[in-house]
Parts: sequence; C-alpha cells; structure tokens
Amino acid sequence: MAPVGDASWRLDALCAETDPEAFFPEKGGSTRDAKRVCGGCTVRAECLEFALANDERFGIWGGLSERERRRIRLRQRTDLSA
Repeated sequence: MAPVGDASWRLDALCAETDPEAFFPEKGGSTRDAKRVCGGCTVRAECLEFALANDERFGIWGGLSERERRRIRLRQRTDLSA
C-alpha cells in the first residue's frame, strides 16, 4: 500500500471518471451508485485507508459511508485500548 501522504492512487480511482455528486449524496440520499463504482475499483483499499487516516467525514470513500467509517474508527480505538 502507498504511504498515507501519497495520493497517487487517485490516478487509478474509478470515481474520477464518474459524477462526483454520486459520492456526496444529500442527507438520506442513496449511496448505491457510488458503492457500485467502488466495488469495481482497484484502489478501493487505498481510498479507504486515506479516508480513515484523514478523518474524512463526508462522502463515500473506499466504498463506505461516513457512518460505516466511523464504526471502523471506533473499533480501531477499542482494539488499541484493549
């Protein structure tokens, strides 16, 4: 995996070829289209790693919503304190 500060993975991101609004839906809006794009993306893991490391609070990153990423961060904190 690329270092956290290295964003070269973005060059291969499928989301760069699609409508960015799909990745930042209105509150209560569907995330289905964005997650479908992420499902076929070769840099999905790097994208998720970037979002977690940079505390991205909005949008779909690495195929996960902000709420789903928050759960991962909470789980990581729990694992570190255990």
